[in-house]
Amino acid sequence: MAVDDPWYEATASGWSGETATGASGDGRPDAVPRQRVHSAAEIYLEVQRSPAFQEVRRRYRRFVFPATLAFLLWYLAYVVAATAAPGLMARPVAGAVNVAMVAGLGQFLTTFLLTWAYARHARLRRDRAALELRWDTQEMTRGMVQS
Repeated sequence: MAVDDPWYEATASGWSGETATGASGDGRPDAVPRQRVHSAAEIYLEVQRSPAFQEVRRRYRRFVFPATLAFLLWYLAYVVAATAAPGLMARPVAGAVNVAMVAGLGQFLTTFLLTWAYARHARLRRDRAALELRWDTQEMTRGMVQS
């Protein structure tokens, strides 16, 4: 049965059971000789060096690094305030709700907002370019080793 999956024949280097005489492993040469275009490692290195891949990585880093730094600073400010200023954190806001509870709920809200912002950023700024890279890579690996 023919499998129309470009990753089906791609094995990790050194993990296949193929011999030098053929893919069947029984010493018989294949009916159609395999032609080697590029190895998977060469293809992936070529993709990694491409300007399109570098642009996807740049867009990823320009969002993730500042967002991570902001979230960590916000979290550390909460922890430091809880330990260094217990009087401030115990100050009531409304009834039994104090500043510490509001800040703690703010941590959850920030986590959900950051997750939403990340998903939106990925969808609008990276997903299309990453999908195009994936298809290009699959096209290159499709010609790798055909049986």
